[in-house]
Amino acid sequence: MHPGKPKQAKPIQLAELFQLVARFDQEIQNKNSQVSLKAKRDKAIFLLGFWRAFRSDELTKLQVENIEVEPSIGMKIFISRTKSDHVTLGKEYKVPALKQLCPVDAYVQWIKSANITAGPVFRGINRWGKINEGNLNPSSLISIVRKCCIKANLENGEVFSSHSLRRGFATWANTQGWDQKSLMEYVGWRDVNSAMRYIETSNPFAVQMLESSNSGSEKLIALS
Repeated sequence: MHPGKPKQAKPIQLAELFQLVARFDQEIQNKNSQVSLKAKRDKAIFLLGFWRAFRSDELTKLQVENIEVEPSIGMKIFISRTKSDHVTLGKEYKVPALKQLCPVDAYVQWIKSANITAGPVFRGINRWGKINEGNLNPSSLISIVRKCCIKANLENGEVFSSHSLRRGFATWANTQGWDQKSLMEYVGWRDVNSAMRYIETSNPFAVQMLESSNSGSEKLIALS
């Protein structure tokens, strides 16, 4: 009866991701084990969530035994079921190792420090630095992302959510000239309308990703 504009998470821009990681690296040096562990976990959440454009439910379903790391190359991640996996076959994702803001290094640093050899990758940490056995709840990622953005002094940090990582990657890929097919395959969209809802551009009437076709996505899509 009264349609309104759907609410969308604010995308995290690449410059903001650098700002967040700088804050994490500072906290990793903290002598308080709880502060250091949380920083390592959150750094891995942000970098994996951004570069692989994972949804919150995908991040919380990650299992160590379903992840294969190839040093200096990348990592392979198998998720048994995702929101878009209607036939429950599972899907393998490939994540590249990068020179900066590397999700692979962040993941390895976290699981080694947390001594996690099996089970959920991302878990809760209590105030004494004890790591829970079970996985984080997808809804709890909203609070984690928001708190991290506020602590890193991002402008309007309180409006970010776990979906900001997925939207942030889509916006970044668009500015890099990724073509429609490559971006949709990498992120897992089935239709153009879904892609349009995620991309934020300075010129909304000339969305580069939907109008051009070039090789700007080759570096990441080769691992997808």
